Amino acid sequence: MDWQGWFTLGLALSSLLLMSSGRVAPHMVMLAVLVVLSATGILEPDQALSGFSNTGLVTVVALFVVAAGIHHSGGVDLLVHHLLGNPGTTRRAQARIALPVTLLSGFLNNTPVVATMIPAVHAWSRKIGIPPSKLMIPLSYAAILGGSLTMIGTSTNLVVNGQYQQLTGSDSFSIFAITKVGLPVAVIGLVAILVFMPRWLPSRKDQQKFGSVNEFTLEVAVAHGGPLVGKSVGEAGLRELDRLYLVEIERNGSVVTAVPSEEHLRGGDRLVFAGDTQAISDLLRINGIVPSVHDDEPALSKDRAERRLVEAVLSPQSNVLGQTIRDARFRDRYGAVVLAVARGGERVPGNLGNIRLRPGDVLLLEARPAFVSRQRYNKDFLLINDLDTEPPRHDRAWLSWGILFTLVGLAALGVVSMLNAALVGAALVILTGCCSVGQAQKAIDVPVALTIASAFALGAALEQTGAASYLAEGVIGLSGDNLLLTLILVYVVVSVLTEMLTNNAAAILMVPVVLSLTRTLGVDAEPFMIAIMMAASASFATPLGYQTNMMVLGPGGYRFSDFVRVGLPMNLLVGAASIVVIVLVYGIVPL
Repeated sequence: MDWQGWFTLGLALSSLLLMSSGRVAPHMVMLAVLVVLSATGILEPDQALSGFSNTGLVTVVALFVVAAGIHHSGGVDLLVHHLLGNPGTTRRAQARIALPVTLLSGFLNNTPVVATMIPAVHAWSRKIGIPPSKLMIPLSYAAILGGSLTMIGTSTNLVVNGQYQQLTGSDSFSIFAITKVGLPVAVIGLVAILVFMPRWLPSRKDQQKFGSVNEFTLEVAVAHGGPLVGKSVGEAGLRELDRLYLVEIERNGSVVTAVPSEEHLRGGDRLVFAGDTQAISDLLRINGIVPSVHDDEPALSKDRAERRLVEAVLSPQSNVLGQTIRDARFRDRYGAVVLAVARGGERVPGNLGNIRLRPGDVLLLEARPAFVSRQRYNKDFLLINDLDTEPPRHDRAWLSWGILFTLVGLAALGVVSMLNAALVGAALVILTGCCSVGQAQKAIDVPVALTIASAFALGAALEQTGAASYLAEGVIGLSGDNLLLTLILVYVVVSVLTEMLTNNAAAILMVPVVLSLTRTLGVDAEPFMIAIMMAASASFATPLGYQTNMMVLGPGGYRFSDFVRVGLPMNLLVGAASIVVIVLVYGIVPL
């Protein structure tokens, strides 16, 4: 192997370390790798950029739009209202969630499915008297299992399929090629959920994480004719307070939200602060600040068109992770103010500005109305309580389902390719009004698309420079030409990488290695490609491994250890089941 192969291996290792550290977003790492490979001449420019035209990636993007059509037409809500009902036990409640979500996730991107189900399940849990901590993990796990039912179940399946076509020149797998493995594994996983989860999951009462707004906000007023009148917020010293944040100003019946430092104060302004409410005495020592003279309800409890109160979960890709709230500068970055933080289902007390943010933290934000539309698909947040959601077009719910099942049927019968079926479906959900053009644009997960497209360049470089063959020979050396052991090693490596990175990046890095491996052994690549797809989806052990896990962390009131306790056995069970089913379906025997 020449210097280009070693350089590519070093680049791959560096990208793995960077992505696993969580300090740099995966799409930025992969874009940097693409630039380096092209600039050094290891790949020609058209090779480096070929991922952007890959059929797997384009199919993923089109299916994001189809999923948006079903989501915004109320298609998921339609099923939720018909299926939940009034179960008598925790196990029955879990079954009513898990079974339909598994089926839905076989044909839809599971993120909008889970996003739609979270508020419905939360309200339903209060109605039936079962804690949400008993229901949210089964919701996420069922969505993950459902992704393995069809080739369009997750973006990972489509990406592996696209890269397989690109590197081998073979025909793509059919839409149900993975079903013969994914279906029995999903059944085994669902049985495990319904048998063990009622006992293993914690029972935590559904408490309001943030309680009354009065508990962490306080209000004062600017004295008429006082020394602060006419001064800006910054000049008055109200921006640099140690234990308090200025959230908003109520003035003459209107509200100034996410107050800028340049805002000038007027006599009678009602100032709302968030943070340590014990600091009221320090605040009143400021000359020109007086107690609020309003006797009516607190300002934040009033409905105002100028503001939105939003609960948002921080994602593992958020740019503010590891920073304190004060250093994160939410007001400048997002046009929002943090009122409180909840972690593990409980509000984090103490100095608000010094709270260091972690993945899965639930933030109560006060923001301008535009915040919701801007950040709804921003990967810094997983919004779970959106007070400004556009109402679904319920009259088109059945139409959206009809479009989905038509495109699945056409692809399954071989009438059209999966790519063309997805493109036609995306066009139809827009043309029929199931979702607007704006909603379709926002539904496209740009960081995911960039990660996938850029990672193709690294996969191509590993293949072209011989680095993939070098790694494949190492795996063969470990397995001693034993096909079963080789299959297990492939599954384990992809599973571990998935917990460290994104599932798409892990799969794309392994495809060229595994293709070199199967060529050397002279065996069919299909069972190994299926193993990559299954391993990349089966991420149960941490809330960081899969986005739906992170989405239910806050609403379920879970701790990190809850996922480890129930998810690690699920990883082992699903992994063992996947390998056994692949061996049986494809007749793999040790050499």
